[in-house]
Amino acid sequence: MFQHDLHLLTNPFVLVCIGNKDWWSEWLCTVRLETCLGLTDLSSELSVGCEDDTKVVSSAKDAASRLLTFLKCSLELNRPENKGLEKAISFLEPIKQSIDEAAVTKGGPISWADLIQIAAQSAVKRTFIQAAVRKCGGDQKKGENLYTAYGSTGQWGQFDKLLGRSDASEADPEGRVFDWETASTTDIKERFAKLSIKPRQIVVLSAFLGRDQAATEAKFAADPEMAPWVKKYQESRETVSQTDYEVDLITIFTRLSVIGQSINYEAYSFKPKGSIRF
Repeated sequence: MFQHDLHLLTNPFVLVCIGNKDWWSEWLCTVRLETCLGLTDLSSELSVGCEDDTKVVSSAKDAASRLLTFLKCSLELNRPENKGLEKAISFLEPIKQSIDEAAVTKGGPISWADLIQIAAQSAVKRTFIQAAVRKCGGDQKKGENLYTAYGSTGQWGQFDKLLGRSDASEADPEGRVFDWETASTTDIKERFAKLSIKPRQIVVLSAFLGRDQAATEAKFAADPEMAPWVKKYQESRETVSQTDYEVDLITIFTRLSVIGQSINYEAYSFKPKGSIRF
């Protein structure tokens, strides 16, 4: 994994923040897919449960920081598949608080579900840009220009329309998420098949199905149904534009980002001040 700048873009709020490879690799290997494959989005209950001590929080003033405490102490974050997720939540919590404090919207402050998806999307975009930078010998400006000219920026249009996810109120049952490193390709294909996701789409997600993409792809390459797609996407990543890889990844990424969700498209709309004359 490479170090990433995470540009978290929301409308109408723009926040720029810096992330590092430790929480990025752990986070995207858990939240990005495991939320979509059975884990809940982050709970918005304002309660704190640390060991045997539980109390209800009634004050809304410090809701964001107390929510973080709840999440850190919850059983869900203690699950093996969520190891390291505290780093991501700690990183995002002050960003969410800043957005919430500035927001005067019809639907209220930004949901954790939306914020996590937007941050993950922004991090993936950054990997595309950094791939272009490497192809330009490490020249950041030239790499960004290359990505602007030949990259997949325009393919994110559908994802950008899907704001309005809601947070779950409780965690899903345990045992619904694989240990990707030890799961067989048969088990992985069967699990994804329940979501109507085929081998091609699984393979393009190889960076998210474990901590070592090369090892994951080596396992997939031994599967007759997956092998052709491993070759296709490896070759695509060597091209200037990475078109096949990026477009297919964005497509399934967008689909997974809303599985199990009912989108409220007016969540962040608000009434204009004053009267409107025509």
